[in-house]
Amino acid sequence: MSEAIRVLLVDDEDGFISALSKRLGRRGMVATAVSGGQEALALLDREPVDVMVLDVKMPKMDGMQVLTLVKGRHPEVEVILLTGYADMDCALQAMSAGAFDFLIKPVDFELLGCRIMAAARGKSLRADCPAPGETAPGE
Repeated sequence: MSEAIRVLLVDDEDGFISALSKRLGRRGMVATAVSGGQEALALLDREPVDVMVLDVKMPKMDGMQVLTLVKGRHPEVEVILLTGYADMDCALQAMSAGAFDFLIKPVDFELLGCRIMAAARGKSLRADCPAPGETAPGE
């Protein structure tokens, strides 16, 4: 990927997303932080995003609700869910709903950075591939 990875951070813990945003910026990523699901959905309607890092437990609209809406409206956005609670049922539900990954807080920054890059790389690869039934360029 030659362009900077655009990351949307969605978490009601302002200190966490502020610090994470700065660290991702030092890695050359463009990070935008919002504190809730409605803000995230509004931003996605206005701006392109490659990867969303989304907290599961938030007031008003939880991460699973946001994931379902994002995948319905913007299926090209890869979503990595974060939670402070290890819940295998929630993880399975998230993966079935289209999440790229499900990580437990406190998350190791190196691991999260690696998973964000993998998600963006996967998105880029899919964009280069023809849809089923289409022919690849040059064929």
